Amino acid sequence: MRDAYLVGAAQTDFGSFPDESYRSLFRTAFEGTRDSVPADIDPDDVDEAFVGTLGVGGRQLGLSGPAVTEHVGLDGIPCTRVENACAASGYAVRQAVQAVKSGMADVVLAGGVEIMTDTSSDATKYWLGVSGETEWERLSGTTFAGVYAQMADVHMAEYGTTGEHLSRVAVKNHANGAKNPHAHLGFKCSLEDAQNAPVVADPLTLYHCCPTTDGAACAVVVSEDVVGEYTDDPIRIAGVGAASDRVGLFQRDSYTSVPASRKAAERAYEMAGVTPEDIDFAEVHDCFSIAELLAYEDLGFCEPGRAGNLVESGVTELGGDLPVNTSGGLKSKGHPIGATGAGQIVEAYKQLSGEAGDRQVEGATRGLTHNVGGSGGAAVVHVLERERAREVGA
Repeated sequence: MRDAYLVGAAQTDFGSFPDESYRSLFRTAFEGTRDSVPADIDPDDVDEAFVGTLGVGGRQLGLSGPAVTEHVGLDGIPCTRVENACAASGYAVRQAVQAVKSGMADVVLAGGVEIMTDTSSDATKYWLGVSGETEWERLSGTTFAGVYAQMADVHMAEYGTTGEHLSRVAVKNHANGAKNPHAHLGFKCSLEDAQNAPVVADPLTLYHCCPTTDGAACAVVVSEDVVGEYTDDPIRIAGVGAASDRVGLFQRDSYTSVPASRKAAERAYEMAGVTPEDIDFAEVHDCFSIAELLAYEDLGFCEPGRAGNLVESGVTELGGDLPVNTSGGLKSKGHPIGATGAGQIVEAYKQLSGEAGDRQVEGATRGLTHNVGGSGGAAVVHVLERERAREVGA
């Protein structure tokens, strides 16, 4: 199969935008992506598109993919809407890679969009709930925060993880988000802020939970046959892994691991020919602080039960040996469900292009993105590497 390369990626600001539509947000992300490609890319170059969205609030559930691609001038190309809950656009990127690797397309647009802030709190809870098991979890009153609170409870009981560990994730990600002009919650928080905030679902406080967010993000994936037309410093998508699992948390054997994440990571590492020790930075799915701690373990960054120690050590801070969520993560940058996975790719593109500003990881040549649907019903992992830097041993 042919190699696939990332040649451009961009996002809108993430936040609350009552004057924007899902079409206008997608246009902003698309135009920013065009501008990010070193050599200009014409819409006529695009062979296919994949668009991730959940459709919060019920807007344009049918044909929402073609609705946004037509709006930005991609007339006539095949466009597929991808819905895999919070992993929707992570899977859209995976589909773009598959289309390129298979030889069916040379230039593919992958992206996502979501508007979440124009519905009532009750309606938003409903749309978040559909990403869980609807028959037993949602209809019995379990919230999304409640499901992750159960995971946190068990991890604390089994491994001695503490509320302070959860809060340290929030403090770190807010510190990074404060350096990201696109972040929804672009401000710092203290350890005391996070620990003493109102409880949402014990032991999770408000600062342990990501916001509901509007936003869009896009990326352009191209084949090895045409990459030279767009850049002379390519970023190779070296590994892709995906997996699914039982949708309901109560259906799984463990509350302290997300098996789909673990399997997706193993497959991505194998395809890329790397190990967790080879990763310079990572964007992981921290919809709740406990989710980031679970990701450390599932992605192989530490042994099971050691995630609290890892975040306490400072290893995952900006400037540490393995910075995680330099963008601010879902916790600070925001979580527009359908755009989140593509937004992670945007941060990886900036880091590997040396364009992350105050968040730049020095000497970064290889990064990982990790996007989860629901409480772990689906997961997708990408390993990306800056090819020129890798070849010269930078």
